[in-house]
Formats: sequence, structure tokens, C-alpha cells
Amino acid sequence: AYFDEGGFLAELSARVAIPSESQKDNSQADLQRYLDEAIQPAFEAMGFTCEIFDNPVAGKGPILLASRNEDGSLPTVLGYGHGDVVRGLEDQWHEGLNPWVTTQDGDKLYGRGTADNKGQHTINFAALKTVLDARGKLGFNIIVLIEMGEERGSPGLKEFCAANKHLFDADVFIASDGPRLHPNKPTIFMGSRGVFNFTMRLDLHEGGHHSGNWGGLLTNPGVVMAHALASMIDANGKILVEGWRSTEMSESARMAIAKLEVGGGENAPTMNANWGEPDMTPAERVFASNTFEIRAFETGNPLFPANAIPPSAIAFGHLRYVVGTD
Repeated sequence: AYFDEGGFLAELSARVAIPSESQKDNSQADLQRYLDEAIQPAFEAMGFTCEIFDNPVAGKGPILLASRNEDGSLPTVLGYGHGDVVRGLEDQWHEGLNPWVTTQDGDKLYGRGTADNKGQHTINFAALKTVLDARGKLGFNIIVLIEMGEERGSPGLKEFCAANKHLFDADVFIASDGPRLHPNKPTIFMGSRGVFNFTMRLDLHEGGHHSGNWGGLLTNPGVVMAHALASMIDANGKILVEGWRSTEMSESARMAIAKLEVGGGENAPTMNANWGEPDMTPAERVFASNTFEIRAFETGNPLFPANAIPPSAIAFGHLRYVVGTD
């Protein structure tokens, strides 16, 4: 009834309307407003105790912790969500769509955060409220952390959790964030790979230098960076750094993964069966081994390339890793 009679759409629309873009430096007020107006009142209406903490990293998104303790003898669930979204990029949406206005088209809802992560925690809150309305209690204790910086790499989250370990004593951790096997298949993951992002930057010269005068005489940072990247991953996506590779898995894991179909969906790209770790199936690569990606790479000015040796190069690396990787 909550969904069919418009409750979900109404609550989600109010949350999507707050432009909580953590990737913008001037978004602090909206990040705070999302917790103040959209999240804390919803928790308090369900009998939760809430506290909003400043981020340990100055200028980054705040963190809300909500808890409901019914009985010390009951198990405790730890939940997670994030209220920030990627940049709105208003000028890149199809005509008639706006990132801050939830719009229904057939069986799809469009709006920034509908799929990540405002839609997820909105339906989670509704599920908790429904149980409370029906039973008067959950039957377990619960702690929920809502952060406002996930789309920026969760700055300060690790430091906050490490400094406040006593606030997270729980028996199970359940988070609603991440991909599905297929758009039409609800998915529950019993574990998740970690992710490590890093930046490599090489600054060699003050400004660009004309290649007619200096070509062959000055080190080109773009070339050096390209070779550095080529030493990490080959032309077919195989990781070359042995400490980053993870190709061993249990036979039980291999058998379970064999039942999973990866890819698919209306707008899914075509997979390259020969990309990545050789002798592994696509499902084994994406669920049970390490993968390395180059998120961005730039030298010079690609929009206005000059006949010059660029002064610097920058590359953004991205490693997804399984348990046991140092």
C-alpha cells in the first residue's frame, strides 16, 4: 500500500529535491539540510535516538547515527546508507527530466539518488516503520549510520568509526548500497570486495614547452605516466603487479559463482570475454578476484591540445580487492 498509493514516491521525491552533491565544494549546507530535514525526523518518528556528528575531515559531509534499543538481550543490527549524490549535471539530462525532480516514466523513476542511495534507504525506513506499525516493536536493536560523503570516497568515515568503535557494537551488518546482478533481479550479497582509490601525479616542468624547440630534449610526463600504467595492467586488462593479483578461490565459492549470470539489462554494455584475468569466468572476475581500473588519465589539455611538451600528468587508479589482499 505504501508503494501503490504513492507514499514511496512522495517521500523519495522530497529527498531527491535536496541537491546533496558531495562532489561540489560548496554543498555543505545542503548535505547538512538532508540530515536535518529528510533523515533525522524520519528516525525520530520511529522512536530512534539521533545524533549528527561533524566529519573528522574539515569541510566534508556530516555523519548521522540513529539507534533504537529495545532490549539488551536482543541481537543488534547495524545498517548503513548515504544521503549524498553525484553532481546533478543538469545540462546532460534528457528533455523533460531534472535531477532534482523525481519523474515517473512507465515503470521507471528518474531523479538523482533514486537508484543510489536515496531510494534504498527510503524503502528501508519504510520497512522498519511498517513493522513497528504492525507489531509495536522490531524484535531487535538497531543502529544506522547515514553518511554524506560516499560519492566522494567517504572522507573521514574510517577515522570516525575508528574513534567511536563503542557506538557500533552489533551482531550483523546489513547495508543497502551497491549493484544488482540484473535490473529485474533483487540481489543480496553476503560479502563485498573492498576498494582502494589512489592518485599518481608527475610534475616535471613549469608550463608547456614548444615541441619544435624542446622535443627530444625534455622528459614527457605523459609518456612516463603511460609506461607506469602499462607496468600495472596489460593491454588485455590482466593485473601485472603480483601483490595486486588474487586468483585463488575455494571450490565451493567457484561452484556458487558458476550459478550467477553477470551483465544483462536493457542498456548494459557488451562484455569482452577476453578482458581481465585469464582462465577466469566473467563472474569469477567481478565477484571473487581483484580488478584494477584507470578511472581517469590526463596530460596537457585534451580540449585544446598544443604543440608542446606538457608540464605534468595525472592518473587515478582504482583497485577492487577480495579478502586477504594486503
